Amino acid sequence: MHILVVSQYFYPEPFRINDMCKEWVKRGHEVTVVTGIPNYPEGRFYKGYGWLKKRKEIVDGIDIIRLPLIARGSSKIGLMLNYASFMISGRIFARFTRIKADRVFIFEVSPMTQAFAGTVYAKRRHVPCTIYVQDLWPENLEAVAHIKNKHILNAVDRMVDRIYRDCDHILATSPSFKTHLEKRKSVYNEIGKSKVHYWPQYAEDFYKPLKDAERPPDFPSNENLKIAFTGNVGYAQGLQILPKVAEILKEKNLKLDFVIIGDGRYMPEFRDEIDRLQVGEFFYFLGRKAATEIPKYLAYSDAGFISFAEDEIFNMTIPAKLQSYMACGKMILASAGGETKRIIEEAKCGVATSQGDATALAMAISDLINKDSSEIKQYGDRAYEYASKAYSKSALMDSFEEIVSEAT
Repeated sequence: MHILVVSQYFYPEPFRINDMCKEWVKRGHEVTVVTGIPNYPEGRFYKGYGWLKKRKEIVDGIDIIRLPLIARGSSKIGLMLNYASFMISGRIFARFTRIKADRVFIFEVSPMTQAFAGTVYAKRRHVPCTIYVQDLWPENLEAVAHIKNKHILNAVDRMVDRIYRDCDHILATSPSFKTHLEKRKSVYNEIGKSKVHYWPQYAEDFYKPLKDAERPPDFPSNENLKIAFTGNVGYAQGLQILPKVAEILKEKNLKLDFVIIGDGRYMPEFRDEIDRLQVGEFFYFLGRKAATEIPKYLAYSDAGFISFAEDEIFNMTIPAKLQSYMACGKMILASAGGETKRIIEEAKCGVATSQGDATALAMAISDLINKDSSEIKQYGDRAYEYASKAYSKSALMDSFEEIVSEAT
C-alpha cells in the first residue's frame, strides 16, 4: 500500500508515529507523511528547520512533506494560531496535491483539526481513511485548555462528528475511549456497524530492560530511591502533585529523588512551586532526551511515574509512557485512576493512588522507600511480562494491516 500519513507532529519530534511509519516501510509499504515544521514542545522551530528550510525530507525511507505553520510559542494565542495554521495548510495541500495514495492514516493527538488534511484528501481521491484517536475532542479542550463556552464546544463537537463520519475506521487507544466514542452516531457506518476498534499503543523496540547500561553522567549517583518521569511536562500531566508530596516527605525526614526527564509548557510554574515549598533537594531536572536514550535512564531508576490532572477524561486515557516503562521492566508508580489503575492492578506491577491525592501518594512512596530492592524488581518483572503479551508490536502491526485492508 501507499499510505498517506497525516500528523501535525513527526520526526524529529518524539512521537510514536515515527516508529509506526518505519515499520510500515520495513513491511514493504510506501509511506508519505504530511506534517508541520517541528516545534514541539518548546514552541520554537527546531534548529535547521523553518518556512524555507528542509520542507521536504526522506528519513528511513519515509517521504516527509512539511507544511507551513506558526510555531506554538508559549501562550494560548500562539497555540491557537499553531493549530489553525496547520489546518489551513493541510486543507490546501489536500485539495491540490498530486500525490496518489491508497490509504490515509491520521495520527490524532491534539489538535483534532489536523484531521481535515486527511479527510479532505480521502474524499477527493476516493480512498479509505483511518484515524487513530489519542485525544478526545471537545472533551480535551474543556479539560486541558479550560474552554467552557458552550457555543465553542458545540461547534467543535459538530466538527468532530464530521471528521468521524468521513473516516472508514477509528482506532482507539483504550477500551474506555472505544466505549465513549461509540456513544456518537457518527462512528457507525451505513449498516449500523461501529467503525471503532481498540488498538493500544506499543513501545518501540529500543524500550527494553538494560542490565549492563552505563550510568548516564547527569543521573544522580546517591543511594536515594529514584522515581523517574519522562516526557512532556504539560498541564495535563498533573505534576503539581510532586512538590506537595516532596513537602510531606521532607516533614518525615525521608529522602527521595524525583528525576524529571523532559520539558514542556508547565515547566516554569513547576519549578516555581518547587522553590516556593523549598523542596528543591528532591528534584533533578535533566531536560529533554532522545527517546532512544530513555531506557538508559530508566535502568538506573527504581520506578516510572505517571500522573494526570484531575479530570474524568484522563481516567479513560492510557498514556504512552506506561507501555514504555513496562517494556523497560520498571515498576509503575501512578497518581491516576481509570485505565491506568486497571492495567497496573491487572499486571500487579506497581501502585496507583487517586489523582491529585498528595497524601496518599506520599504514603505509597514511604512504603516503597522501606521495601527491599528485590520486591521492587518483582514489580518490574511483572510489568515487562504483561507488556510483552498485551502490547506486542508485531501483533498490533499485523492487526493494523488487517483493519486497513478492510477499509474499502
